[in-house]
Amino acid sequence: MSVPRQRQRRANEAIREVVGGALLTELSDPRLQMVTVTAVEASPDLGRAKVYWTVLDPGKAEAAASGLEAARGVLQGKVGRALRSRNTPHLVFVRDVLQDRARRLTALIDEVAPADEPPAGGDA
Repeated sequence: MSVPRQRQRRANEAIREVVGGALLTELSDPRLQMVTVTAVEASPDLGRAKVYWTVLDPGKAEAAASGLEAARGVLQGKVGRALRSRNTPHLVFVRDVLQDRARRLTALIDEVAPADEPPAGGDA
């Protein structure tokens, strides 16, 4: 693996830890409760970082998005201090819809085949 890719990978992980930790313990905005950072993709030059997030209650996603936008400056400052680089990546918050799709699929499966019934055709 090349040095720039290693640097990018380390930055992704550091940004995920810093933003996730701040959301969990440091920011008091109620819109950010139950928001989880699922992944980070920094650009190769670390000028920009997409922060993928999800929220436990999909009905609160719009409020969470507003809260993240409001907290962007604070979070970027924390990321800049953690990375100790000349340039701080511009954070772009992207809702991770994969988590929502997984929840919907799980609900559909549970609806069709309840967990308390034995599978059809099996020896019990």
